Amino acid sequence: MRLVSFEIAGVAGRTRHLGALVDGDADIGTMVDLGAAARCHLARAGATPEAARRIAAALVPANLTAFVEGGASTLEAARAALAAAIESGWETDPTGAQVRYDTRGVGLLAAVPEPPLLRDFMAFEQHLHNVYPRLGREIPAQWYELPVYYKGNPTAMGAHGDDIQVPSYADALDLEFEIAAVVGTGGVDIAEEDALDHVFGWTVYDDFSARTIQSQEMAVGLGPAKGKDFLRGHVLGPCLVTVDEVPDPYALTMTARVNGETWTNGSTADMHWRFEQMIAHASRGERIRAGEVFGSGTVGGGSGMEQDRKLAVGDVIELEVERLGLLRNRIVAPTTRSAS
Repeated sequence: MRLVSFEIAGVAGRTRHLGALVDGDADIGTMVDLGAAARCHLARAGATPEAARRIAAALVPANLTAFVEGGASTLEAARAALAAAIESGWETDPTGAQVRYDTRGVGLLAAVPEPPLLRDFMAFEQHLHNVYPRLGREIPAQWYELPVYYKGNPTAMGAHGDDIQVPSYADALDLEFEIAAVVGTGGVDIAEEDALDHVFGWTVYDDFSARTIQSQEMAVGLGPAKGKDFLRGHVLGPCLVTVDEVPDPYALTMTARVNGETWTNGSTADMHWRFEQMIAHASRGERIRAGEVFGSGTVGGGSGMEQDRKLAVGDVIELEVERLGLLRNRIVAPTTRSAS
């Protein structure tokens, strides 16, 4: 499934839903609300509208993290409800709620709107070969010894179609083109050979960076912090694609475009560190949890810094990963500018 988190406006305010994209894409496509489909499915089996509402909320939660935590049973219930909705053509559920939505009529959220934790790695050697000489440094020998990562702010998530505002303390932003794995089954001391079994799905990730303050922070030996963590600075989407839709996560083409101009063509085949190594390393003596996001780090050529380019206000960034979809955002000016 291609899972999409979205919001709709109603008389009681905005409500969150979890859908499956069944036709087209996030720009022009059709989604089935999995909660509404589950209510229809239960009603057809004889449940009253109230019972269908209550049971569906437990079987197919609208919160993506809770859905992932539900594991195989939640996924099985969602697939059964989705298949029934497609076969039956349901338009409304027993409560009168809409079952099908046009993607253009909803507010898309991040593929994982509220992950319990975000870990971002440095998996692509070519990215380091491009960056470190510009910093007057060599790639540290330690990078080849273990997959290092930083922890980002899980409340700073952005979505497909969002305008990304340059933070008030920055003069510009840079893109960082990645893919991300979302943990499905948590654990401690996960063996590398078992680690991919702990992945629920995959998504496109743009780890936006405010380079000037990032350089200042990391010169001290800590960070990145404000260089990465700002409103909508971590963009995931448009969909969370379940693992059954991606036969080989290490054979995906990655293309970045800015204002229609191709900035890089890469591939997940070029990853030096792989997700099973990241998961095994992160879980050493520590519990990783369902819903956590593991970023790959930037693909070679997947940032402006590698090419002496900067993003400008008004630039439109499109990051496309085979099987995972296209993530689009626009850079907008800050509303205020703080003193440097």
